[in-house]
Amino acid sequence: MSLGEFDLIAKYFTRPVARAALGVGDDCALLAPAPGMQLAVSSDMLVEGRHFLSTVAPDRLGHKALAVNLSDLAACGAAPLGFTLAFSLPRADEVFLEGLARGMFALADEHGIELVGGDTTQGPLNLCLTVFGEVPAGGALLRSGARPGDDLYVSGTVGDARLALEVFRGTLALPGEQFDRVRVAMERPQPRVALGLALRGIASSAIDVSDGLLGDLGHVLKRSEVGASVQVDDVPRSAVLAAQPPAWQRECTLAGGDDYELLFTAAPGDAERVRAAGRSAGVAVTRIGRIEAARGLRLVDAAGAPVAHTFGSFDHFRS
Repeated sequence: MSLGEFDLIAKYFTRPVARAALGVGDDCALLAPAPGMQLAVSSDMLVEGRHFLSTVAPDRLGHKALAVNLSDLAACGAAPLGFTLAFSLPRADEVFLEGLARGMFALADEHGIELVGGDTTQGPLNLCLTVFGEVPAGGALLRSGARPGDDLYVSGTVGDARLALEVFRGTLALPGEQFDRVRVAMERPQPRVALGLALRGIASSAIDVSDGLLGDLGHVLKRSEVGASVQVDDVPRSAVLAAQPPAWQRECTLAGGDDYELLFTAAPGDAERVRAAGRSAGVAVTRIGRIEAARGLRLVDAAGAPVAHTFGSFDHFRS
């Protein structure tokens, strides 16, 4: 007998809740943020062929679907509370569903959050998650807080996901072990929730790097009504990416996307607090530039020479 819609939900996506007041099974979930806290809410959709390849392992897809949403909470300095899952799939494939649920719930358990509702239907493979978090009233990290003189930082390393994509496209080739390393970056990104929490009260603005470092920085500059200078050779990259031709290194680090690292600003006097936040979260943070009063984006190399800005960022209707 084929698996029905409600059997599917009951078998793979229903678990007891401890934090939520009411979880899966009713018309609405009930969440109760602590007194003095605001709800932070974000939704992201992942479409097969657009956001992920058909060859991705189901457990990695489940991980990534939740990770990219948690990354948005991290960029706001919000602590995760729970999430909903709405998806369509061509058929009720139990091997796929078991892997998807396993990868998703493994990451959920790492962050102590629960699936509290959603929807499912038949159709092209498409996952849409909504995450809920809490942040002290007035304490959220926003894109609009960057000020002239602030230092510009990014967490971890960037560019590996784009490098893996180019291997899939056949543009580049990597030895097996190196490809496996960058493929993990593409398929199992790590949301920087702990760093986002540690940066509350320190960072003046923040955004997660999803569509490319320069493109996402552009959102901060626009909302903050400032400009920036970026030292392109200081942008952190993995050893695998650093072994590629310089042009590919810059393309991947500056315009690659799908990194889900945090790009943030902080006052120069808070440099040690920024480093301490990185240490407490277990992730490296690297200064890559400076916020300036003059609008626009200026790129310079290690010698201080200008670098032509020809790097784009991902746009669903222009890419």
